[in-house]
Amino acid sequence: MYAASASMTDRYFVDADGELLFVPQAGALLLCTEFGRLAVSPGEIAVVGRGVRFRVELLDVAATGYVCENYGAAYRLPELGPIGANGLAHARDFLYPTAWYEDRVGPVELVQKFGGHLWATELDHSPLDVVAWHGTHGAYKYDLSRFNAMTTAGWDHPDPSIFTVLTSPTSVAGQANVDFCVFPDRWVVGEHTFRPPHFHRNVMTEFMGLIRGRHDSKAEGFVPGGASLHNQWGAHGPDRETFDLASAAELSPMKLENTMSFMFETRLALAVTERALSASHRQPDYDSSWAGLERRFTSPSK
Repeated sequence: MYAASASMTDRYFVDADGELLFVPQAGALLLCTEFGRLAVSPGEIAVVGRGVRFRVELLDVAATGYVCENYGAAYRLPELGPIGANGLAHARDFLYPTAWYEDRVGPVELVQKFGGHLWATELDHSPLDVVAWHGTHGAYKYDLSRFNAMTTAGWDHPDPSIFTVLTSPTSVAGQANVDFCVFPDRWVVGEHTFRPPHFHRNVMTEFMGLIRGRHDSKAEGFVPGGASLHNQWGAHGPDRETFDLASAAELSPMKLENTMSFMFETRLALAVTERALSASHRQPDYDSSWAGLERRFTSPSK
């Protein structure tokens, strides 16, 4: 997660370890890269490729959001299979910047992440002085409102993979290095179905964030800019209030509105830093959201 109150002026950054996926939550960013500039607002995402030099300017007073560093295969669109060519995210909606370069002379700092460490050097000119480029490795952005959400039209709750925008695949089917999924406004029409996410354990680790509005599986305690982490094999699901309301709800078609949550899903276990564990705004009693769930077994007939 990032929080910034000032633009990068005399400093540039390059990540040689992985590509960076930015998910702004508040405050727009201007990503100035070797290949051009990308203005990215909340509700949009941007990807800066591995080894691409850039700096960030704030277009508002401050900016907060999320960032995912992907060490695996480069992000691409997921295989759509029976969905065909017209579902989820369309290739035509991903935008590359117009070619641009920065002709600037003077001392600047270039910080590089390599091998898990940060290195810095001083240059006498801007490193964004690339005047020509070709190929697909660069920087791009995507407007999440263009995502064509698909969900069940019959019964049962769809697997979160149906909401995948971008994936970094591995050789093991169903276990991505990282998937980026988004859960936007959408119609819910499933019958004979518990509509929020089921209680489950997962082979993948789930990091959830909220860009705006409300989270559809948590009645309280999940605010925009917040996050939850459920590591692989850890049991989780909707809180008691959401469970009770969904269990008693009339299953007529309804539209989930004012919501834009997302998930970084990875086959890797994620460690939590000491700083995050000691944060004053952390929910130390998060597990209490499942307290009071009643036993609902029925007695077998004799």
